[in-house]
Amino acid sequence: MTQLRTVQVLGGGSAGSSAHVRSLAAGLVARGVRVTVCAPADLKHLYDFPGAGAHFAAVPRRSDPAAIGALRAACAKADVVHAHGLHAAVRATLALSGQRVPLVVTWHTRSHAEGARGQALRLLERRAARAAAVVFGTCSELVDRARRRGARDARLAPVAVPAPRGRPGRAEDKSRAELGAVDRPLLMAVGSLVPHRGYGTLLDAARLWRGLDPMPLVVIAGEGRERGALQRRIETEGLPVRLVGRRDDIGDLLPAADVALLPSRWEARSLLAQEALRLGVPLVATAVGGIPELVGDAAELVPYGDAAALADAVARLLADEGRRGELAAAGRVQAGTWPTEDETIAQVLSVYDEVVAGR
Repeated sequence: MTQLRTVQVLGGGSAGSSAHVRSLAAGLVARGVRVTVCAPADLKHLYDFPGAGAHFAAVPRRSDPAAIGALRAACAKADVVHAHGLHAAVRATLALSGQRVPLVVTWHTRSHAEGARGQALRLLERRAARAAAVVFGTCSELVDRARRRGARDARLAPVAVPAPRGRPGRAEDKSRAELGAVDRPLLMAVGSLVPHRGYGTLLDAARLWRGLDPMPLVVIAGEGRERGALQRRIETEGLPVRLVGRRDDIGDLLPAADVALLPSRWEARSLLAQEALRLGVPLVATAVGGIPELVGDAAELVPYGDAAALADAVARLLADEGRRGELAAAGRVQAGTWPTEDETIAQVLSVYDEVVAGR
């Protein structure tokens, strides 16, 4: 039997999609599939795709002729190409123009833009959706969106990422001491410092938490273009918030938190939400996108942009150890309902077989 050859295409490489592709590559290689990952060069070692047994082709996050040519060359002998994210899907569509290689697309999240840019993004979504043999959406809302954009076949994505692994012997009190929260509650948010993450609302809530005794410390792990503006607010208003930059040890730090925070404008299968529930860390999140179906009753949900609701939900949890324990237990149960890595890989492989047979 001929070995199946797949190319996995990543765009900007968000943490969730990159971790998913790393998991998918390892599982497919273990099942005898030849996998090539096409992604920006910096992701090669950050996610150790070669360590998963995949070949790696550095393709910049651009759509100029040179980048598209490099992607076309990498896809030339593929049986199926799987693009992760809108920009990766558009570039894959261009690279496969005139070829009979089936394209599978996974929409891990949605873009946030208004006006002319929003209209352009909708056109790109339409082009990518119509070019794909199958479009996976990581939540029901994205599946519906793909269908509205003209997808011939849109399905709920089987997406699993590896469970977080902390370093052996790493004590939670050591993490708390490092972050400066030995004798006070620790609240943690993780994600890029961009407007749709809702960190402005989080800082508004932090202003309200100054009246609590002891006053909690908010730690935000991530980098992005909003860092300067956020840091100025923290310093000007004297907020109990620390920006600790991008961290590769979230699996160590998150278990030390009393509450995890997800104040985003929109999320599908949030990596932070999955890690928090798996680790038994109580989560307060906005009731947006795919979050309600992901977490069920295992988290406290609040409206997006409502600082008072966010502040109140957290204050109530900090004052109620029993409720935190209930959420911790419910989170682990909810995590047990999500697809496993093996289930994810098996379903994706069955779709590859389906689209290859139908070409």
